[in-house]
Amino acid sequence: MKSVYARNVAETALLVFLGFLLLALSFVGIGSRYVLRENEERMERTANEAARLAMAVVQKDELSGWNMSMSLTSLGSVTGSHIFITDTDGTIVSCSDKGMKCEHIGTVLPAELLKRVAGDCCCERSDLGGMYPNRRYVLARPVESGGRLLCYVFVTNQADTIFGGWHTFLYVSALIALAVFIVSMLSSMVLSRRMTQPLDEMAAAARKYARGDFSVRVRQAEDPTSEIGALVESFNKMADSLESAERRRSEFIGNISHELRTPMTTIAGFADGILDGTIPPEDERKYLVSIRDETRRLARLVREMLSMSQVNARASDPTRRTVFDLTELVVQTMLSFETRATKKRLDVDPQLPENHLMVRADKDGITQVIYNLMDNAVKFARPGTTIVLRIYKENGKALVSIRDEGETIPPDDLPYIFDRFHKSDRSRSMDKDGVGLGLYLVKSIINSHDEDIAVKSEKGVTEFVFTLPLAEA
Repeated sequence: MKSVYARNVAETALLVFLGFLLLALSFVGIGSRYVLRENEERMERTANEAARLAMAVVQKDELSGWNMSMSLTSLGSVTGSHIFITDTDGTIVSCSDKGMKCEHIGTVLPAELLKRVAGDCCCERSDLGGMYPNRRYVLARPVESGGRLLCYVFVTNQADTIFGGWHTFLYVSALIALAVFIVSMLSSMVLSRRMTQPLDEMAAAARKYARGDFSVRVRQAEDPTSEIGALVESFNKMADSLESAERRRSEFIGNISHELRTPMTTIAGFADGILDGTIPPEDERKYLVSIRDETRRLARLVREMLSMSQVNARASDPTRRTVFDLTELVVQTMLSFETRATKKRLDVDPQLPENHLMVRADKDGITQVIYNLMDNAVKFARPGTTIVLRIYKENGKALVSIRDEGETIPPDDLPYIFDRFHKSDRSRSMDKDGVGLGLYLVKSIINSHDEDIAVKSEKGVTEFVFTLPLAEA
């Protein structure tokens, strides 16, 4: 199968050739008719001039005399035509040939030719009954004076004389056309190569993608607003998505392997100990409880990781983003923690704007963010303290702040608090039931909206703040 480059060059060559062929046919057809018309008009002017000379000479001399012959010779030299005069019977009596004696004198022309000439000019191609070895362009006209036919004037030209310059012009034009064709083809080859190079690179990149290497990108050599440039940009964005998906898949598998190994090892070890009698019967209940707890932790881990994957994919989809009231969403989420906060003797101080604050985002994803941060605040706040939930606008963004009073997160842990499976023995990850995915999920959802989240923890006060895009008015 031919490449796009070869097909493009071949099609361009065919189009250019057909264009030149059509132009050449039109040019030759129109040009040849123009040359013939110009020649006919020139021959007619020559015949008219010869007729005037004949009428002038006939007043004082014979048409076969020396004066008529010299006049025709001069006129023929100037015009490049062969001129002769016949009497009314068609016998040549004077000729433009140089020399004392002309071989054409006395030649009788065919009677049918004289019939065609009688009364008007006649222009045709003829050898005049064998007078010429080749057919010539012949123009003949009668010469009359006072209603009386005096003679006939014949003006003839060879085809080479008429088309000699025209053929030279055509030859030069053909050379120029050939040069233009070559330049056009070279330009087409260069432009086609430039146009198809990104396609070749994309094909090579696609082959590497098929082998699992998603690191290759196509070089953007075109204007991004052009069709090829837009295709390259879209292809690279597709590659970014594939690489991101592959990275998430690898991370997911790695995380699953890492997090499942410990509880599965513990469950298998305790089960083997019970079965082979290593664990005394009186201790079996204790270890069965450990197996149950590890099994539940294992189920919770799998459930949260699957939830994280689904929420991440949903939040990254721009088509799921809608305009909604952030204030209303925060209030609804806050109410779901009322029972837990009351049980822990926590007060919740909602500092909400007077007017509704509309944002554009994935509502389910942002609900998950607020829920996780509120859950984190309720879980680690000291009993009897206040959780402050604030919504405000700043620098064209909507901001949500959740602040609680509890243990201070050590400064060394702050840079890693949003990492997957990060749990510190000295901070708010002391929860034994946690798997270290809540804050990672929060950051992933916020970052998928091209927004930011930050945390600050000083003197027992911890505050999480994240931004959201305001809806356009």
